[in-house]
Amino acid sequence: MSASATILVIDDETQIRRLLRVTLQTEGYRIREAETGTLGLGEIAAQAPDGIILDLGLPDMDGTEVIRRLREWTKVPVLVLSVRDGEEDKTAALDAGADDYLTKPFGGRELLARVRAIMRRSQTAGEPAIVRFGDIEVDLSARIVRKGGVEVRLTAKEYGLLRLLVQHRGKVITHRQILRELWGPNAEENTHYLRVHMTHLRQKIEPDPHNPIHLKTDSGIGYRLLEG
Repeated sequence: MSASATILVIDDETQIRRLLRVTLQTEGYRIREAETGTLGLGEIAAQAPDGIILDLGLPDMDGTEVIRRLREWTKVPVLVLSVRDGEEDKTAALDAGADDYLTKPFGGRELLARVRAIMRRSQTAGEPAIVRFGDIEVDLSARIVRKGGVEVRLTAKEYGLLRLLVQHRGKVITHRQILRELWGPNAEENTHYLRVHMTHLRQKIEPDPHNPIHLKTDSGIGYRLLEG
């Protein structure tokens, strides 16, 4: 990725943001800034930056939660930059989906090297923040679903199921894959859970729940989302 890429810095410390801006701009990067996790997630959805530098100690939410939320819909490279140097914090951030972890204080040359490395390893998939099919609109960044412009109230499991199908739209996801993702590895045989939630989801978003055109069943295998 070229050095003209855009980096979003999510950090509540003005001095750190200023230092990062100067350091990165000298290498030709374009910089955007956000002071909170909420503002950062909004920037990611609206501006689709090429990379993110993220502090964990944000005023409104922990940085690991920011990573978990953005990983629901984008693979944008994330470099965590934090004063936390414990193994537990590093493991949690990397497990949540961060690409690299650098502790404060840091050297400018190492920072730039880490940024170049995550940009090379990771390619932003360009996933849209909003996916539309039929009269349904799924805002993956805000976790809002609308039908005909009206918000549809989904349970956490119903939204999780729809999100999974949207992320892999057009492809069959097996019952076991869905159960493992939404209920955990010990629930892979509990297909009745899945049938019940799929029935409820179809009732809320399909024009005719008994003859679904979007949430299709592959008999004995799983489900897929068709956008037509």
